[in-house]
Amino acid sequence: MNISLIALALVFLLIAVRQVGNVRVPIWQAMLFGAFIVLLGGQIAPADALRAINIDVMLFLFGMFVIGQGLEESGYLSHLSYQYFKRAQSRDTLLLMIVFGAGMSSAFLMNDTLAIIGAPVVLLLARKHQMSPKLFLLALAFGVTTGSVMSPIGNPQNLLIALHGNIPNPFVTFLRWLLVPTLLNLYLTYFLLKKFYPDDFHDAKLSHSQEPIRNHELAVLSRISLQIVLLLVAVKITTALTGIPINLHLTHIALGACLPILIGSKKRWRILKHIDWQTLVFFAALFVLMESVWRSGFFQSVLQEMHVAITSLEFILAISVLLSQFISNVPLVALYLPMLMHAGAGTAELMALAAASTIAGNLFILGAASNVIVIQNAERRAKETITFWEFTRVGLPLTVVNVLVYWAWLRFV
Repeated sequence: MNISLIALALVFLLIAVRQVGNVRVPIWQAMLFGAFIVLLGGQIAPADALRAINIDVMLFLFGMFVIGQGLEESGYLSHLSYQYFKRAQSRDTLLLMIVFGAGMSSAFLMNDTLAIIGAPVVLLLARKHQMSPKLFLLALAFGVTTGSVMSPIGNPQNLLIALHGNIPNPFVTFLRWLLVPTLLNLYLTYFLLKKFYPDDFHDAKLSHSQEPIRNHELAVLSRISLQIVLLLVAVKITTALTGIPINLHLTHIALGACLPILIGSKKRWRILKHIDWQTLVFFAALFVLMESVWRSGFFQSVLQEMHVAITSLEFILAISVLLSQFISNVPLVALYLPMLMHAGAGTAELMALAAASTIAGNLFILGAASNVIVIQNAERRAKETITFWEFTRVGLPLTVVNVLVYWAWLRFV
């Protein structure tokens, strides 16, 4: 009996149902339950469980949560969103701007960053314009996942492929192979969301109003933090393009950028109190559960026993989307990438792995960490949520369309 797989199945079931009797089960508690099962069942030792928690990811999220909380609490985030969205004269344009704004930004600021910053923005927009919060939350979740495909720093699995896939110029390569199909998929995301939420669209003109800055001191510090993020990301991109040997991790960027708020703000303790600790617990538990599932060897053996051409585009796309739901996209890439390299895979195959392992996040909630960040933010800030079925009814057809677009582009263009 594989306790790790049973625990994983129970977590999926709890997230799908989200209700046990009269008790509503948040996503982070479901994942924590799964981690406790594998620990109590002896599937992973406590010391190994601690080592499984990726400190870089935890620190990156902590730093970005601090910046996001400072931006929101000061009112500066609302100010920025007004400057961007005031051009939207219709609900169609507003949705289009959310999808493309989230998508294009996530390609260079990483999908989790946009999920953190974007959730309070879209909730505010939904309230102001009396539109469905679920529509905007889904637009944000699908937008950041899809947009992050086209950049080597859009998400962790792309970074892994860029670093270990012998790709000579990652930024140019990713954009050359994945920019056009990603832009098409962002438009298809907008189109499908309109089809699933038709009642939110009519001809009434939008009326925009600017939210006041609530704390000017914190707004200045938050703006400095945001500027540091943008500057350091630009430095990271420039060093990658020019080959300058500066190893600037995303963790360094997030922690360095949050320092102005933590050091300079009188509200530092309030900000620390109100950052999304539940999502950090979710990630710690996720690492423990996925490490246990990984150690079981079940999915590795399934992959190795399949008598198929592992370098075919069709197999890469299909298996990456499916297995990413069970062992997460980063472990999937860590498993599959060496096999592809050993089999002599070319650039097209590596780009297929990047696209499919990322776009897998559009299928189910657990397919991408950014989905969880968006939903946890919504539940914490506005008592608004997206159920497993609400996500999947849009995500399933969207993922099928996404995969077909990437397959056609990589196969025939």
